Amino acid sequence: MSFKVIIPARLNSSRLKEKVLIEINDMPMVIHVAQRASLSGAEQVVIATDDKKIVDIAGHYNFQSVMTDKNHLSGTDRCLEVAESMKWNDKEIIVNVQADEPLIEPKLIDLLAKNIIEGQSDYVTACSKFNSYKEFINPNNVKVILDNNSNALYFSRSPIPYSPSSDLFTNDYAFHHLGIYAYRVSVLREFCSFSISNIERIERLEQLRALSNNLQLKVTPYDGKPIKGVDTLEDLEFVKEVLSNQ
Repeated sequence: MSFKVIIPARLNSSRLKEKVLIEINDMPMVIHVAQRASLSGAEQVVIATDDKKIVDIAGHYNFQSVMTDKNHLSGTDRCLEVAESMKWNDKEIIVNVQADEPLIEPKLIDLLAKNIIEGQSDYVTACSKFNSYKEFINPNNVKVILDNNSNALYFSRSPIPYSPSSDLFTNDYAFHHLGIYAYRVSVLREFCSFSISNIERIERLEQLRALSNNLQLKVTPYDGKPIKGVDTLEDLEFVKEVLSNQ
């Protein structure tokens, strides 16, 4: 199974200062992510950054990094710059792993790459079920609803679809979107050619750019360990506790 992993890692962040460099068990967050990615079947793991601090830290831990433009609007745009600088061909498969997900499971990375290799789609993401109503209504947890072929219909930070019942999250209607993507370089290039859409700007979700331009996005279910990204101090404490017990 031949594929690459790119970890977009910009230094500045809005809620937690220099989030990807926050130390968890004496190691920067982005390095936890890179180590987990290296346990997948990827033949190459690249950290795509916009700051020399991250380049130096990646080098210290023997991970490859690429300095990219500070003006990129999204991690996906950063991935394209890496693919082009590496001169990867259009059929190469990239898995885009977020730098603030130190609990990412290597088997999830492999699952998305496998979906593309087996010809199910050229553009894939993942979802899981919510564990509680509290998780479902949390705007930091992105919701996705699917069509009958498991393609994404819409993503939102709001609880969707609407229901007066609080047990909707237990049914097969609303899913927790996991912020990981796999695509061929050709799809990545097409995505980055689109302008930012209005709904993307409102929801602050770049995957809505694909849906706004009729780019089909397959959503594969994942039933492994919960994937918890770090958006808040509460998330950070949770992740620290989990990693301390491993």
